[in-house]
Amino acid sequence: MKDLQDRVVVITGGGSGIGRGSALAFARAGAKVVVADRDDDRSESVAKEARAVGPGALSVRCDVVSDADLTALRDRALEHFGAIDVIMNNVGVIAAGSPLDIPLSDWQRVIDVNLLSVVRSNAVFLPLLLAQGEGHVVNTASTNALYAYSSDRLPYTATKAAIVAISEALALFLRPRGVGITCLCPGPVITNISEQITFHGEVGPIQAPTLELLDAGDVGEMVVQAVQDDRFLLLTHPKEVHDILVRRADDPEGFLAGQIAAMTDSPVVSP
Repeated sequence: MKDLQDRVVVITGGGSGIGRGSALAFARAGAKVVVADRDDDRSESVAKEARAVGPGALSVRCDVVSDADLTALRDRALEHFGAIDVIMNNVGVIAAGSPLDIPLSDWQRVIDVNLLSVVRSNAVFLPLLLAQGEGHVVNTASTNALYAYSSDRLPYTATKAAIVAISEALALFLRPRGVGITCLCPGPVITNISEQITFHGEVGPIQAPTLELLDAGDVGEMVVQAVQDDRFLLLTHPKEVHDILVRRADDPEGFLAGQIAAMTDSPVVSP
């Protein structure tokens, strides 16, 4: 989708962070943006910013755990702009703590928000894109889904890994039918996701990869370029993560031993 002029882009979790950065980047590229978020004030604030730099924007309150909200989001976008060309599924929450301390109830919350929201979105938006014979889907996963660098957020890791797998399998179905798909795997990015973290047990500093902390606006520009290029895997730290994934593929056992040693400051002992 090289030309984004007057295309309509719907972004869930668009009120802050990567969602906001992407909304403004799409607007600057000439797209009309629908900013969906649970927080009305944030979504309207981003929509106002997008209207200042692009051809139009709409804010819609949407809770992605609600089938009715996602259906209403689709209908509002169609009523206001007459079309939907890109859907970006960009909501994420974290439950942090020891694997033994995170309760089932928080596993269920994270699965519902991070994973089942994409399942709901697919049911609502994919029939529309397929009927058009064109469009694009962006699913936000995480570098945490590609290799292990933490043990303190298992529900997040599991759901984001599932998003990678779903996105790759969907590419087999969507691309032959004219619909593109991008799986965004961000590394450290300045966002407000810390507001969505629930903590369990004694939690130390959040374990993070040794990658540069990026601005969400820069990631938004990467998303726009990936849609224009019809790129599947979007890494925000491409060289570093590519090299890590190559090492992991070449020697899975040794790579994992190295990750364990890095976390525990113990010498590497290959199995």
